[in-house]
This record gives sequence, structure tokens and C-alpha cells, in this order.
Amino acid sequence: MVPKAADGSQPFFSRRTTRMATNSANANLPAIFQHGDFDAHFKVFHELMSNKVFEILLVASPYDAYILEEDGSLASKIINEYRGLNLSRPPRITRAATAARAMEVLAKKAFHLVIAMPHLNDMDAFDLGAQIKTGFPDLPVVLLAHSLKGIHPPPEGKDLSGIDRIFIWSGDSDLLLAIVKSMEDRLNVAADTSQAMVRVLILVEDSPLYTSYFLPLIYKEVVNQTQEVLEESLNQEHRLLKMRARPKILVAENYEQAMDLYRQYGDYLFGVISDTRYPKGGKVTADAGFEFLSEVRRAIPDLPLLLISNEPHNRDLAARIPAAFLDKNSDDLLGEIHQFFLNSLGFGDFIFRRPNGSEIARAANLRELEAILPKVPDESLLYHATRNRFSNWIMARSEIALASHLRKARAADFSGAEEIRQFIVAHIHALRKWRQKGVVVHFNSKDYDPDISDFVKIGNGSLGGKARGLAFVTNLLRKSPHLQERYPQVTIQVPKTLVITTEGFDAFISHNGLDFSATAECTDEEIAAAFLQGEMPPWLEEQLSLYLQAVRQPLSIRSSGLLEDVHNHPFSGLYKTFMVPNNHPDFAVRCNQLNNAIKLVYASTWFKDPRTFLNSTAYRIRRDQMAVIVQQLVGNRHGAFFYPDISGIAQSHNFYPVAPLKAEDGVARIVMGFGRGIPEGESYLRFSPAYPKTLPQFSKIGDILANAQRRFWALAMENLPDALFFERGANVELRHVEDAENEEPLKRLASTYIPEEHRIRDSVQMPGMRVLTFAPVLKYDRFPLPGMLKDLLDVGHEGMGCAVEFEFAVDLTSGADNKGTFNILQMRPMSAGQDMHDVEIGAEDVAHALCFSRQAMGHGRIQTLADIVFVRPETFDPGKTEEIARTIGKVNQRLKKEKRPYLLMGPGRWGSFDRWLGIPVKWRDIDGVGGMVEIRNEALKADPSHGSHFFQNITGNGIPYLTVTEGESGAIRWDVLQALPVAASDTYINHVRLPQPLVLKCDGRHSLAVVLLKETSGQ
Repeated sequence: MVPKAADGSQPFFSRRTTRMATNSANANLPAIFQHGDFDAHFKVFHELMSNKVFEILLVASPYDAYILEEDGSLASKIINEYRGLNLSRPPRITRAATAARAMEVLAKKAFHLVIAMPHLNDMDAFDLGAQIKTGFPDLPVVLLAHSLKGIHPPPEGKDLSGIDRIFIWSGDSDLLLAIVKSMEDRLNVAADTSQAMVRVLILVEDSPLYTSYFLPLIYKEVVNQTQEVLEESLNQEHRLLKMRARPKILVAENYEQAMDLYRQYGDYLFGVISDTRYPKGGKVTADAGFEFLSEVRRAIPDLPLLLISNEPHNRDLAARIPAAFLDKNSDDLLGEIHQFFLNSLGFGDFIFRRPNGSEIARAANLRELEAILPKVPDESLLYHATRNRFSNWIMARSEIALASHLRKARAADFSGAEEIRQFIVAHIHALRKWRQKGVVVHFNSKDYDPDISDFVKIGNGSLGGKARGLAFVTNLLRKSPHLQERYPQVTIQVPKTLVITTEGFDAFISHNGLDFSATAECTDEEIAAAFLQGEMPPWLEEQLSLYLQAVRQPLSIRSSGLLEDVHNHPFSGLYKTFMVPNNHPDFAVRCNQLNNAIKLVYASTWFKDPRTFLNSTAYRIRRDQMAVIVQQLVGNRHGAFFYPDISGIAQSHNFYPVAPLKAEDGVARIVMGFGRGIPEGESYLRFSPAYPKTLPQFSKIGDILANAQRRFWALAMENLPDALFFERGANVELRHVEDAENEEPLKRLASTYIPEEHRIRDSVQMPGMRVLTFAPVLKYDRFPLPGMLKDLLDVGHEGMGCAVEFEFAVDLTSGADNKGTFNILQMRPMSAGQDMHDVEIGAEDVAHALCFSRQAMGHGRIQTLADIVFVRPETFDPGKTEEIARTIGKVNQRLKKEKRPYLLMGPGRWGSFDRWLGIPVKWRDIDGVGGMVEIRNEALKADPSHGSHFFQNITGNGIPYLTVTEGESGAIRWDVLQALPVAASDTYINHVRLPQPLVLKCDGRHSLAVVLLKETSGQ
């Protein structure tokens, strides 16, 4: 059983809290930090401290002002204090030498604080305060005096309502910071506690002299200690934001004010520091502080309390509360306050103690706390848990969500210490993991945790285009919790990523004295050799070495050029990507392999193709800079190889929609293994996420056998040279599917062909040839891939504001509880991922078109076709389509040898199995084609086939496919076509050759296309 606290209460975890997450740190726990008040990603911190003191009016006689500034400018002192504590914008000071001048200035300009000094010629400071409050009732007015004389106690009969607080100046510039922060806290406490449960520290002190002494000490301690514990913050932005969540310090001058603050902010109390003797009921009472702290202790048994007094015997009163005690006469007053903050308020290390006070262990941050908790004895765990020590300590780190969550809990709902231990560890782990989602964190070897840190960077330069897109995706996923809720058994993520910013590239170039202009005439091989011979800058080499010490997963080293994935400038595919197994037993070899891969990515920045392409864009005036992505590879090891179950590319717009598919449904291409061959047109399975069972390329058994993936890419993990095979793609090998017969991915994704039945069965439990149909995923929903792709495409399209495409990799698992992980490897605008620009087809294009289609598939502008092969309409005979197909095959072979792609035009369905519905060509008969036109007319009125017979080849090669219905305005201008110069002709076929290539514009977004001759295209 869990013991109760001293007062019989059990201040730990509530039953509701327990149910939220007792067993898992990865399933529902993130919801705690996403919704309502629990904001782990600092959105709430932007709204804190909304009332700031930026403008101060100092009202002081020239003499007082001189005394105040005798050792330097008052403004400079404040600025120096702000800079020294790394705080945000310091306030500006405007001076007025008289009360009259002060009122004039106030009438003309808005101020946030007035500091008045007592010796004014024309008006008493108390009277000035009252007059200011008459016109500006919400403007704080502080009286700053050089001594207590004539100030405290205040003169009889004076109206004190105009002065909010009295301070005594002793030459300590820390007081200026304390005054400003005290006023800001008073202005913001109500809103900040209700919005973000910001903690409150109450100081009760009636003497302006001691208040002026204690308040600066407390503020400086709070700021310093808050910054100290925020060292483990994610980045500088988050540190500055979380500083806004530091405890508010509220000052009370008597018992009644103290009780009012307690009643109002008791739910947010962080601690109380109280003098012993101060007014109660209008009279100075010797034990007022004792009574107040005793009342607080009865209500909040675990709250840190400090009783202060200049009478040492009051230590006995403190023990009766119980509370810590501080003697105002102590020679080490600052040190004792410091210890109170460290030991009681939780700013120092978390010190695990036994009930007798002996120390067991200590943790400096959340990571260490998580690591130590499993080893702590039960008695120590219960000792701290039942006193809310975990909540206080976590609150000191401005982890408001988790601290508040723990503080509300009760121990009675737990069976014992072990369940409490698991609960705390799970919550800390979930917080540490969740708060890094969508955040780019500077790599720090001291606290880098590969399990927690999703996205880190080395250097202060740019992330580059590709990495910037990845960072955007991580942020997008964080802002789309509905995705994880919709697919609770799948982890949707970006793989663990390290980015070496462009600062690394610049440093490498400078360190090795490389000259871009001097390599203009060098071959790519010569440039690569020069980069490999270069040395990594020492600071970068050290950081990479520290990173590699923590990571043993195989790695992908990818380019992230500054201009990569920019809208309308497709740098995609121009730079290099390498994979390393990262498993060599010699750490020095592992480091060398990583460094060489990075150098080769750097070298590719200066290769001929990127250099040429850059010169053809609007960015030719600048050189590209290269960041590098080091990404942990998705997949598992199978024997001597490593690869993911599924890789693919998804696009939010389908340029080849076959009914019932629609263009806006999107499209995906998937393979088993790595997807490096997809852009090159290697075999893959193409489907629409909205209709995963509609597969034109798998319409018949023969099509399945012809189009199914037969080979796949995998990373070799054994028998590799120390230098790897970087020249051929870093030891990635193309394997045959049958070689993976006994490997899990094939078993999960394949079907079996039964020759005797000429049938494919969706199982691998029988002998026969394995065929990669992906049926378990697409037909039987063993993994929700289609739905996830559809949802992610929608999220990406909304986030980027345009059609998107992303690369992904999937790990499937055979366990019943976890279906695997879905990993987004890259996301970019579609126009940046392909060699295409937005295509616009206007009325003038249609008017001058040789051919116009309203049912076009594909997208882009093609200007490489100078040959047209078309079926002559005047001699066409539906009974001769097989002969026509043979003739087209001969023309195709001749043009292929000449390396002249061509436009093919003819009636009916291309590739039709029914020779009466179109020309029954096979793919081998037209595999040199660059564009196709399917004509519907009176002779053949078959519905458009969209080339389903060789759909894989058409889509894989990006061939525009136009369906034209004769009779429509501008459909085909036969008179112009037949007047073109004939290169070859027979009874049924004409081959014309143009003096200049035609222009084929295909707008896949609107299914429009035109074929223009050069002289009418406006080119």
C-alpha cells in the first residue's frame, strides 16, 4: 500500500489521470500535451507576459537623479541587467524634473511605469502619485527614496492611494530590474495563471528597506535558476519563450494582503517567503507570519515555505509550522536564499533521499531523472511522490503541463511504488519525446538521445530546401494529431534526422581553399577526388564523431541544396545521395565512411549538371550552397541486407486518372525495398489511395506477371570494403525477388502464381512463383496504407497551399498490437519534384492547335518531338487494324534507332485486345513513342481506354496521352497535318517530319492538351 502524507492526504495521481497513461509512453500520452492547457510546444508561452514595461517615466529632482546615476546612466544599468540575464527588450527611461513637467509628459505619451523620487520642488511625491492616479488609474506608480526618513512610516494625513509600492535605493542596480519585473508580474499574474497555470511565489514583508533588499535577491535567483534549468531547452527561441513562464513574485505588506493573494492564487502557489512580524488588523503583530504560513501549511502540506526574521528565536516558530527559517542577520543571507531555491523550490538537482534524509542519487535534468527513476528504492520514490517533489521540480523547469498533471494526482489509485514509478517514467518520456516534434534542435552531445531527438542540426546556417521541407513536415505532423488518433496502431513520423547546415559546407570550402571558378573545366570525377582529399573542419568532424557514437542505425546521406525543392525550379535528382551501413567494428572507419559520403554530397554541388541547370534559372547569379541530411534509414536487417518493407512516392494530383479515379484523388507508386528506382521508371505498383483496388496495369493475369516488381534495392551489410562502393551508389544492390523467398517483407506483401490454374492466389502458404501484388495491404487492409496516404496528401496540400508529393517508407510488423511505422522521407511541391512547370493553355493556343484534347492525361511541356506518325483517315479500314499495328511497329523500330521520339495518332483504343475497337499494338511496337493521341470518330466510337493495356509504361515514362473526339472545335486540323512534309508513307500510315520540333502542352490539372507547330506556338 502507498503511505499517506503527514496530514492523512495522498497528494499524488488521480484515478482519471492514471487511466490516461499507465502503460504506454507512446500511444495516448501525447494528447495530454496537445490539448487545452497542456501545451508542450510553447504556443501558450507566446501569450504570456502580454503587459510589459517598455516606457518608464522617472520623476526626480536634478540632485536625486544625479545621486541615482552617480556611477553611470540609469538606462545603461537597466540595459546591462537585461543583457546580463539574457532577458528581452529593456525599457526606455524618460526624465521629468518636476511634478508639473511629469503631468505634461504623461498627457503626450503613454507610459507603463512611473518612478517618483521624494524631493520635488512643486509637489510632494505622495500628492503626485494621487494626481497621476486621477488621470491614469491603472498606471503603476513607485516611490523610490534614498532612506526611510519621512517615508516609512508615511506622514500622517497623507493620501497613500497614489503609491503602489515604496523602495529604498542603496546603489544596487539589481533593484531597478526587480522594480520593473515586480510591476510586470502584478499586471500579468491573473491572465498568466489562468491561461498557463504559471506558478506564483508570495513575499510578505512590510519594511520597504527589507523589501528592497530581498526582492532583487529573489528575482535574480529566480531568473538565474530558471535559465540554469532551461539549459536542456530545445533551442534559444524556446528558452526565451519559457522564461516568460518563470514564477510570478507577488509582494504583500500585511496579513490581509497576504491572505488575499493566497486565496486568489492558492492553486498556483510555488512557494511562500514571509517575514514574521508585520501588520495584522491594522496593528503590527509579532507572529503574523507564523499564523499566515500555518494557514497555508494546513491547506497545502507539501508547499515550500520560508519564514524570515531578525529574531533568531523565531526559528522555533518555523519548526512548528513546519517551514524553513532564515535569519535576516545572517552573514550569508544570499547563500541561504540560494539554497532555499535549490533544495525546496526545485531549481537544483533532483536529490533522491531516504526518509531519514540521506542522499541516494541526483538528477540534473529530465533525461537523467528518467534514467535514475527505475533504480531508486521504493521508500525513496514514495517519500518524494507523496510530497509532490516531482511536481515542484518539474515545474521549476517550466514544464507546466506535466507538473500540473502530476500535482493533481492521488496515490490511492496505484497498487504500489512500482506502478507509480512506471507512471512517472512514462510521462517524462512522453513529454521529452513529444516536445521535440516539429522542433529543430541544436545537436548537443551531452544530452543527445537518439530515442527522443527527432530532428537536430549542426551549425547556424540554412537547413537547405530539402531539410526545410522535412522540418515543415515534422511541424505539420505535430499540428495534425487527428492523424495519429485515426491510425493509433501506426507511428507516423519523420525518421531521425541530423542536418549539417550550409555553415558546414562553407567551412569545408574555406578550410580546404577550394575555388568554384577554378573547377569550371573539371570533370565530375576530378571534382569528387578533390573534395575527398579535403579535410573536414575540426569542429564539424568532432560533432559528427560525437553523433556517430550515439547512432548505430544504417544512414542515408542526402543533399539539401539551398535551392532544392524550390517552387518551379526542380533541382530534384541533380545532387547525390549515399547510404552507409554504419556497422564497421572500427569506429574510425565508420567516421571516415560518413565523412566521405558528406564530402561527395558537397562535391555534387559543383558537378556539371547542377552547374548547368543553375545557369538556366533565375538563380544563375548565385552559387548554390549545400546542407546535408544524415537520416537514419528505415527498415530492418534480413540476412546480409537491410531494407524497408515498402517505399514509395505519393502525389496529390494524378495526371493519369482512369475511371473511376479522379485527378484530385492523388496517386502513389510503391515498391518493396528502397525506392531509388521509381524515378527511373523501374517496375513499381501504381494506385490511387482513394481506389486501391483499381489497378489498370493488373487488369489481367498476364498484365500482373508482366508488370509486377521482379527486382528490388537493398543495402548490403556484409563483406564490404572500408571505402565502400561510393562510385556505384554506396553498396546498394539490386536483388531478385526470388532471392528473398524466406524474408519477412516478401511473405507480407506477395501472392503466389499457380501455373496449372493460370491463377494468382493472395497467399504465400503454397508452392509457386511469388508475385509482388501488395494484396495484403491494398486488398485486405493489413496495413492502412491507402487511407494514410490520402489523409497525408490532404494535410500536405493544405499545409503547402499547392499540390504536393512526398517520399515515404513503411516498416510492417507481424505483432498484433503494432502494425508498424509510416515514415515521411521528403515532402515538396509537385512542380519542384518533376521537370515540369505550370502549363497554361489559352484560347489562342486552342485556336491555332494542330490537335486539341479535353481528355488528356499527363502534365508538362514537350518540345522534343519532330516526327508524327498517324493513321491515314481516308484509307483506314477497321478490318486491317492488325496489319496497321505491324506497320507501326516497323516505323517505331526505325525511329528508335535514330533516337527520334515521335507523336503517334490513330483511331480507337491503342493496345486494344479487340481489334475492332482500336489498333492492337503491343508496347514493344510503340516503345519509342513520346506522345499519343487516341481519336474517337464515326468509324470507332469506343470509350477512351486511356492506354490501360500498357498503362505502366505510359505513366512510368510520363508520356502524354490525349483522347480527341472529332467534331469538337479545333479537335484535329487534318488539312494542316496532311500538308506536312512526308518522310514515309504506305496504304494506312503516314510519317511526317517537321523542320522544327512541335510543342505539346499538356495541362494535367485540367485535362487539357494542345499540339502546336513551332510557327504557331509563339515560341
